[in-house]
Parts: sequence; structure tokens; C-alpha cells
Amino acid sequence: MIEFSVVIPVYNGSSSIERLVESLKENLKGFKFETVLVNDGSKDNSGEICKKIALSTENVKFINLRKNFGEFNAVMCGLNHVQGKYTVIIDDDFQNPPSEILKLLKTAKENDFDVVYSYYESKKHHWFRNLGSSLVNYLTTFLLKKPKDLYLSSFKLIHEDVVKEIIKYKGPHPYIDGILFQITDNIGKQKVDHLKRENGVSNYSFRKLLSLFLTILFGYSLLPLRLTFLAGICSIIFSLIYMLLYATNIIPEWGSPIVIFMCGTILCSISLVGEYIGNNFMIQTGKPQFVTKDIISKPKDL
Repeated sequence: MIEFSVVIPVYNGSSSIERLVESLKENLKGFKFETVLVNDGSKDNSGEICKKIALSTENVKFINLRKNFGEFNAVMCGLNHVQGKYTVIIDDDFQNPPSEILKLLKTAKENDFDVVYSYYESKKHHWFRNLGSSLVNYLTTFLLKKPKDLYLSSFKLIHEDVVKEIIKYKGPHPYIDGILFQITDNIGKQKVDHLKRENGVSNYSFRKLLSLFLTILFGYSLLPLRLTFLAGICSIIFSLIYMLLYATNIIPEWGSPIVIFMCGTILCSISLVGEYIGNNFMIQTGKPQFVTKDIISKPKDL
């Protein structure tokens, strides 16, 4: 039986992916594991390199997506093809040394955790990514009831039973961490080393950060709707108080400001409801999480 699977979403990782796979083999000797490479529509020659690796290396599977679907979608694709008792998700940029996988595995086994997140004493990401990560962590703590001291790292380990539950989600905009907190609270953490990026630039952008925020807000929480309802109640109460005070000549007429306030509240409410309806519409119309072009692995010896 395969002890664990390593899922690597690849995007423009041609400068590091081959060395990463070699490092996995070197550092994880003695373990029976598989590697699943998911090329998420890379613009460089990552696909060709991953294909070469898969055809020449045992227990490496290469999945080529037809376009860029996003990191979480690529990870979901990988999770749909793993066989290990545990699955480790690791980025392709070599900032997480493959040797640190053993720390996550040991923590999971010793404590019987469903999920183990990594965390760093010192993060080597770009300042903008660190800022974005902090904002996402605050948001998920508030919306998803995430423990305050838990850092949502992309480098994590998940038990196979939880993986089976995760892949039941078929929506077009998966947020792996949001799904995890809907499945289990048996979650641990483990400190690991974090290295500086050796080559290339981060793909983390303001657009991706905004997209993630909207996905968390409207895909994994009803809080915006509840706040909108509360704003409507407050508007009604405010209007009643105003009419009472105006009728008793305590305050002058404020017709225009109240109309503007009420119209703004209504427009915001319609927009919020539209987001939820839009998300549900895309699910119902079958917008895919990912579309595979090729699935390649080394042929078995006859």
C-alpha cells in the first residue's frame, strides 16, 4: 500500500519541478509514496518537463489540464487521483524542503490527526503574499471558526478519509481550507523550515487575493446575507424613529438623505443575493472545476 501521496500543482515551474521531484526521491527513501504533478495551464515548458519526469520515473503521475483553472482547482484534480493513506500538498517553488514532509507525517501518526498544517518561524514569501495570507487568516478565523493560532499554509497533510470527503465537493470554485473546516476539527500543526524562492517570481497577485476573499465570503459563509438582513432591520428602525421625531417636530425633514440611505441598502442587498445566486447558477450549469487533457505515467514493465 502507498504510504502517502504528494500532490504538486505546477504553474510556470520549469526551473524547479525536476529538482523538486529528485529531492523527493532522495529525502523520502525507504517510504512507498507517489507523486502527482498537475500542470495548471503553465505558459512555459513545465508540461513537457513533467511529462518527461512521469515517463521516466516510477510512481509519478502527470496530469495536464487544458487551461489555467487556479491553484485550488489544480489541487482538487490531484486529490481525485491519489492513492496514499495520507496526502501531502506542496508548492512547486521549492520554498518547502521535501524533507519537512516527514515532520508532518510523524505529527499526524503520533496524534492521529486528520489534517496537519505547517507553519514557519520565519516566512520567506514576498511581503505582499505575507500580507494577503494574514488577511485571509483573519477572515477565516472570523467566518470559518478557524483557531486563531492556526496558520493556513498551502503545505499540509490530509488523511485519506478526509480526502474522500473533500473530493465530493463539485463546485467550480473550491477553497480547500474552507472545505476542510466543514469536515473535521481534528487538526494539528507542525513547525517546518521555509526557504527563499530560488528562481522565478511569485504568482500571487491582488486579483487572486480579491478572488479568494470573494470565494470565502460567498462560497463558505452566510454572514454577508445575515449582515444584509441586519442592515435592513436597522434601516427600518431608523426610518420609524425618524418619522416619529419628525411628526413631533423634534427634527426637520431629511427626506433625501433617508431615500439615498435606503436605496443604498437595497442595492447592496440585491448585489449580495446576486453573488449567491450566481455561484449557485454556475454549479447548476455544470461549470467544471478542471478539465484534464492528458494523464501520463511510466508504463508498467511487462
